[in-house]
Amino acid sequence: MVFTNGCFDILHVGHVNYLEEAGRLGDYLVVAVNSDASVRQLKGPNRPVHDHHSRARVLAGLACVDHVVIFGTKRVTPLLRRLKPEIYAKGGDYKVETLDRGEREAVESYGGTIRILPVWKGHSTTATLRRLAS
Repeated sequence: MVFTNGCFDILHVGHVNYLEEAGRLGDYLVVAVNSDASVRQLKGPNRPVHDHHSRARVLAGLACVDHVVIFGTKRVTPLLRRLKPEIYAKGGDYKVETLDRGEREAVESYGGTIRILPVWKGHSTTATLRRLAS
């Protein structure tokens, strides 16, 4: 199992490229989507743009995504501890050292692997929202 997580508020080509690459790391890809409340905690009161059911549905429609789950905590640590994915994939805007300590320790505790995948420069939800606002 390859596992990744995120807000995936406005799906863009960077997300799709990242998810396809993550999916190639194993037999199946599980994507955990932040609930609306957890997105607000992370991104502020004006986010998310799309509700978590809509975001999950769009992700589920991608050929590279096998399963989608919505989680309501600020961090995905409890889900990592429960599912114990062999590979925890994160985008290149992270380094193993800068990942949330609890997430990192959860994966390491059961012998999982953390893979940092390249970031697709020029593509971000925040940048898209700024362009729309201007």
